[in-house]
Amino acid sequence: MTEGNFVDYVKVFLNSGKGGKGSVHLHREKFITKGGPDGGDGGRGGHIILRGNQNLWTLINFKFKKHFKSGHGGHGSKNRSSGADGEDVYLDVPLGTIVKDGETQEIVVEITEHGEEKILLEGGMGGRGNWHFRSSTNQTPRYAQPGVDGLEKDFIFELKVLADVGLVGFPNAGKSTLLSVITSAKPKIADYEFTTLKPNLGIVEYRDFKSFVMADIPGIIEGAAEGRGLGHYFLRHIERNSTLLFLIPADSKDISKEYEILLDELRRYNPELLDKERLIAISKSDMLDDELMDEMRTELEVELDNVPFMFISSVAQMGILELKDRLWNMLST
Repeated sequence: MTEGNFVDYVKVFLNSGKGGKGSVHLHREKFITKGGPDGGDGGRGGHIILRGNQNLWTLINFKFKKHFKSGHGGHGSKNRSSGADGEDVYLDVPLGTIVKDGETQEIVVEITEHGEEKILLEGGMGGRGNWHFRSSTNQTPRYAQPGVDGLEKDFIFELKVLADVGLVGFPNAGKSTLLSVITSAKPKIADYEFTTLKPNLGIVEYRDFKSFVMADIPGIIEGAAEGRGLGHYFLRHIERNSTLLFLIPADSKDISKEYEILLDELRRYNPELLDKERLIAISKSDMLDDELMDEMRTELEVELDNVPFMFISSVAQMGILELKDRLWNMLST
C-alpha cells in the first residue's frame, strides 16, 4: 500500500431517506360504491448503515466520494398496500474505525468486528394511511399522514490502526527499516526526519505458521501530545496496539532519557497507554563492540527500572529472531 493510498481521516455528509406518504383511498369495486377507507402506509426511508470489513485497511473509499444518500420510502396505495422501504446504504469501513459527530466531536460509534453493523442515520418513518383513522364517527377519513423527513448530518470517520505491536520512537530511529526486515512490508526509508507520514502495516511471520501484525507509525517529537509535529495524527494509532515496541538508536546521547520522553508523551496523551506491555529495542547496535554493549547493558538495567530491553540491528540481522520470540511471548501471555 502506497503512502498516498493510506487515508485514515475523512469528513462525510450523510442523508437518510424520507418516509413515503400514507394513502388516502376509499375501497371501490363493482356493486360496492361506498366502501370504507383502505389506504396503505408509506414505506420507511432508507437507513445509512456502517459495516465493519476486515479486508479493508484504509478509508480511501471515502477520499473522493463524501456524500451519501439513501432511498426514499414508497407511498402507500389502495387495498392497504404498504409502500416499499427505501434502499439502505451500507458504508464498509476497516476495523478500528470510529465515527464522530461533525459538530460536537463526540464519538458516536466504533467498529471493531468483521460484519458488525451500526445504523448511523435512521430513515424517516412512513406515514400511516387513512385506514388507521377510521372510527364510528368518521367512517370515511379523507386524510393520511405524510412521511417523516430523513436526517442529514456531517460525520468524521477516523481510523485507529489495529495492530498487535506498535513501533514507538523518535523520527529516524530505524522503525521503517526494522519493519522492512521483519515483515514483507516495503515502507519508505530515507535518512531524514518524518520519512513516515502515514502508518505502515506489516505481517510478521512466526514459527509454525503463526503471525502477528506490526505497525510502523510516524515518529514522536517532544510536544506531540499537544499536537506538535504530527501530534495526535500519530498518537491515536497507538491506542489500539496491544504491545508497544520502543525503538531507540544505540548512538542516542541518552537512551534512558529518550525513553522517558517517549513515555511522557504517551502519558500526557492517554495515561491508559502506560498499561500496555513494553519492550525497548536498542537499534543500530552493530556499531557497538561487545565491551561497550556490556557497559551499556549494566547501566540500562539500573536506569530503565526493570523495563525489558535488548540490542538489535536491522541491517546486520542482529537479534531479529530473538525479537520475534520476545514479542510473540508478550502477545501470547
